[in-house]
Amino acid sequence: MRRASPPMASQERVETATKGTGFWRCPKPATYTPGTCELLRVMMKESKLTNFQQRHIMDTMKRGDPLPLQCSPASSQRVLPSKQPASAIYLPPILAARSHLRPASKCQANGAYSREQFKPQATRDLEKEKRRLQNIFATGKEPEERKSKPSPVRQEDPAPELDRFEELVKEIQERKEFLADMEALGQGRRYQGIILTEISQGQRRGPGTQHRAVPMSSDNHKPYALPDSVILLSP
Repeated sequence: MRRASPPMASQERVETATKGTGFWRCPKPATYTPGTCELLRVMMKESKLTNFQQRHIMDTMKRGDPLPLQCSPASSQRVLPSKQPASAIYLPPILAARSHLRPASKCQANGAYSREQFKPQATRDLEKEKRRLQNIFATGKEPEERKSKPSPVRQEDPAPELDRFEELVKEIQERKEFLADMEALGQGRRYQGIILTEISQGQRRGPGTQHRAVPMSSDNHKPYALPDSVILLSP
């Protein structure tokens, strides 16, 4: 009976080895129920997955593996974005700090320590203060300040208005000189009628003047009236 005990011990060791964990025990594949599979098919159609993605998920369900969290639409491998090397930033060299302090001799030469000379200014009239104190000692009262009256503003005399008669004589004389110049250039007949018309209109605008007919020396000139003070000289 004692010799039969070793086989029982060996059986217990085998059972403990098969029931153990770790390398000797592989996990069972996950099983999906038909309802879960049907639900996943409907969800894949609604989410409009590509054929590759649907096939990849169905193969994962058949193997019993856990569903992937992400799936590329064209490849099973996840494409990582290529990282571009950061461009090197070149900083300028750090210059040695220079002291901006100037020596005292240079500051004195530029006049930094020179002071402005004080110039007292008279803040009050001393003579006026003396008179005020004298009046206080004499009368016991401060003198009343007399306010000076502003000087009247002189009104400038208006410029004398030009006499209408003199203005009319001046206009006629200017037209006479212009007509004489045109006759000297051979253009007298062209401007003769215009000048005579303007002269006659000017005479009508001057009421109260005495007129007389003064003939012109040129040919075909009609006499026109002028005031007595106007004397036309024949060219």
